[in-house]
Amino acid sequence: MTNGARADGAAGVSGAVAPKSGGSTRGAARGAQVTRERELLDFEGLLSPIERRQIAFVRRTFEPGVFDRVIRVAQRYVGSNWIEQCTKNIRHVHGLERLPKFDPKKSYLVVANHRSFFDLYVVTAYLVNRGMPHRLLFPVRSKFFYDEPLGLFVNGVMSFFAMYPPVFRERHRAALNLASLDETIRLLRRGGMFVGLHPEGTRNKGDDPYALLPAQGGVGRVIQAARVDVIPVFVNGLGNDLGKQIAGNFTRKGPPIIVNFGEPIDFQGMLDEPPSPRLHRRISEHALEQIRILGEEERAIRARLR
Repeated sequence: MTNGARADGAAGVSGAVAPKSGGSTRGAARGAQVTRERELLDFEGLLSPIERRQIAFVRRTFEPGVFDRVIRVAQRYVGSNWIEQCTKNIRHVHGLERLPKFDPKKSYLVVANHRSFFDLYVVTAYLVNRGMPHRLLFPVRSKFFYDEPLGLFVNGVMSFFAMYPPVFRERHRAALNLASLDETIRLLRRGGMFVGLHPEGTRNKGDDPYALLPAQGGVGRVIQAARVDVIPVFVNGLGNDLGKQIAGNFTRKGPPIIVNFGEPIDFQGMLDEPPSPRLHRRISEHALEQIRILGEEERAIRARLR
């Protein structure tokens, strides 16, 4: 499942770490990116052999063909259905009228608050189970999912390879996070992707679900460079005890899970400004403010359910 990995990818890092000799040397960056696009597999010296093999394998599944078709079908009919069955009795969804009509050839980015490991799974499973045909992607912490063989199996069985690209916690591997951001941007640009990110960067463990953590700049970098519709959503009621959550659903006595969608975010000209770490932070903060507004709506909705 998606976790609390920081998706900002160290937006303030210069990216001066050079790829190992023999790696790809792409030219100037396209669009609004500040530097050239980085490839995860360029940084051979920062990846273990297991990580390199797993990244290469998952990347192959994005190429048109049998792998991609099978994964899209599995995400739609298997992954989304088990989540649907485990949440439908206590889940309340609002704001559907604000959503755009999803074009299968376009990509979309959903930005959400981050209270549990399962926030984006519940959000996207609801949409996929109701016909959204896009391939799902959630950047995920590399620990376990990419540094152990079992991680590849769990990624494939639990999410059908939605947990990609990896995000790295270690400071000495910060350049890999910039490469993960570039990979996310490339996948959004190619179309047919539905990517979930958390502007807060890490899971909020505080007692107040409406007090959000500071926005991180990496999400703003993705938003500016990818130029896709960005949909905000506020999720509340999910915990990290999966067994308890499922039991509460089937007994219908669990706390309500409320999902509140907003309309695509208007970034008020920010996306046309020269890219910089400061601008990317502003973009992320603007996205987080839209999530905060949805949170206040959710608070009122929750009060009416009591």
